Amino acid sequence: MARQLQTDRVLFGTVVILLLFGLIMVFSASAVIAQEGYGSSYHFLFRQGFWAIIGLVLMAIMMNFDYRRLARPTVIFPALAVQLLLLLVALFQSPVHNTHRWVHLGRVMIQPSELSKVIIVIFLAAFLEMRKGEIEDWKRTLLPIMLVVGVDGLLILREPDFGTAMALCMIVAAMLFVAGLRLVYFGYATLAAFPMLIFLIFDTGYRAKRITAFLHPYSDPLGAGFQIIQSYIAVGTGGIAGLGLMEGKEKLFFLPEPQNDFIFAVISEELGFIGAVLVIALFCVILWRGLRAAARCSNDFGRLLAVGITVMVVGQALVNISVVVGLLPTKGIPLPLISYGGSSLVMTLCAIGILLNISQNTS
Repeated sequence: MARQLQTDRVLFGTVVILLLFGLIMVFSASAVIAQEGYGSSYHFLFRQGFWAIIGLVLMAIMMNFDYRRLARPTVIFPALAVQLLLLLVALFQSPVHNTHRWVHLGRVMIQPSELSKVIIVIFLAAFLEMRKGEIEDWKRTLLPIMLVVGVDGLLILREPDFGTAMALCMIVAAMLFVAGLRLVYFGYATLAAFPMLIFLIFDTGYRAKRITAFLHPYSDPLGAGFQIIQSYIAVGTGGIAGLGLMEGKEKLFFLPEPQNDFIFAVISEELGFIGAVLVIALFCVILWRGLRAAARCSNDFGRLLAVGITVMVVGQALVNISVVVGLLPTKGIPLPLISYGGSSLVMTLCAIGILLNISQNTS
């Protein structure tokens, strides 16, 4: 008799808690600015709720879809082509906030880079399984990976979206490490990439200003340092227990777009140290269950896929929180499952559906 598949209830429950909590915090962070800008305090909440429903449907589908079928070339290569096409199309779209990160589909906008992260994870997991034992072969393994990831990374940098490009590199590095690539190769890659990194930072004025603001935020408190200073104030004002839900002050036109990348600052202000630690603890649970699923998986594709998805979600959360508390320079990286944004939310839930599928099939 076939073994009955069991859903990882801990992982599933943690994701649902973060999702519902995110909806509450999006409303708390955006109600006033939504009323002023759109005439309804529920504007961002309703839109986020709509995308949450779509994401949950996709998550349910992926939970009941044999993840091993994702490794087929008939799935991977069309998916790579679609995401590449969308990244190219985005560059020719009308700019939003002086960037070309979005593809307009009528009144709906999607962010192709969010799709790209998930597809690159699937591609790498399948390709590295196929090249098992040849991980350090330059021509057959490393060069093809560099070409695929490099093209995506360059297009994402062109948008420009430096934060997502760096997140993509972090995911790829984690998967290569788990696949068995020796540390010396990461050293070579770092040395080769360092001059380009310096060029990218100082060739664009706003990136250099972000570095300056990170190191000396109070040297320009009303300019480059304004956002991070307001974040400091929000986090510091929250104290141990916070000011109370909906009672935060920094979201009232001080912290720019508080429902997005700096929503953790609103959480810290309104729910205090306790609320912030609970959010971090929930992401630690995702890390634990994701790595547990990877360790128990009987095939390399599932193991690498689980690692890639876990790093994608938890690594992004770590970067976002680090930016908010001033441990990293400001980047446009949302807090998964919590920050406002349809593309990020839908693709994160879809990826977690795959992770839940992997956990169901582990012994």
